[in-house]
Amino acid sequence: MESKFEVSKLNLHYGQFHALKDVSLSILPHEVTALIGPSGCGKSTFLKTLNRMNDLEEGVVIDGDVLLDGKDVYKEMDAISLRQRVGMVFQQPNPFPKSIYENVAYGPKLQGIRSKVKLDEIVENALRGAAIWDEVKDRLKKSALGLSGGQQQRLCIARALAAGPDVLLMDEPTSALDPISTSKIEELCTELKKDYTIVMVTHNMQQAARISDRTAFFLLGEVIEYSDTDQMFSMPKDKRTEDYITGRFG
Repeated sequence: MESKFEVSKLNLHYGQFHALKDVSLSILPHEVTALIGPSGCGKSTFLKTLNRMNDLEEGVVIDGDVLLDGKDVYKEMDAISLRQRVGMVFQQPNPFPKSIYENVAYGPKLQGIRSKVKLDEIVENALRGAAIWDEVKDRLKKSALGLSGGQQQRLCIARALAAGPDVLLMDEPTSALDPISTSKIEELCTELKKDYTIVMVTHNMQQAARISDRTAFFLLGEVIEYSDTDQMFSMPKDKRTEDYITGRFG
């Protein structure tokens, strides 16, 4: 199967700090790929290289190859069109202080879509895609800030979907949520992978085991192990992976 992302020999420095060391990973389409590992080991930094969010930081130097559908995202794509294709959902829900409708219509409007009929359709489809339409369809004109944390996070997923991406990056999307909201987002990810490729950073090992197809274990900026999730959690090849998964450190 062709990879969605093919990353090879990726190195990233923040000034003197070597944050990612020779990372090579193939991310397959229509799968959930989980990135696990202790805090500060490079998971989120790696995630942000996939849609060039690290470009926004001072003093970042990146070398190596990051290919999306065979195209180098640093040499052959501009950041704006890349981010339309590779959406991002953050750890803390971050809706805009606007109406629910305007939150979701924001991206399509930036892309130049003006037709109300078209916008209505995109907004409804995105909210349905994020499994929140039934909860908000009667209050689309109300402020998004009035939603619960779990609803705000699903709204942020809808906002990402509205831009028409083919990849969704999620940086610990459930760490600020209660268990019921968490399980809704997990179910949602399982549904969304039919249409999208999902790469998720998670601190929650059970979550990685429940919803991901493949898992990469990061430690001190390196990928120690990358394999089928079931295999990694039942028979890790590297002692450090086993120690982390069984809770001996982390």
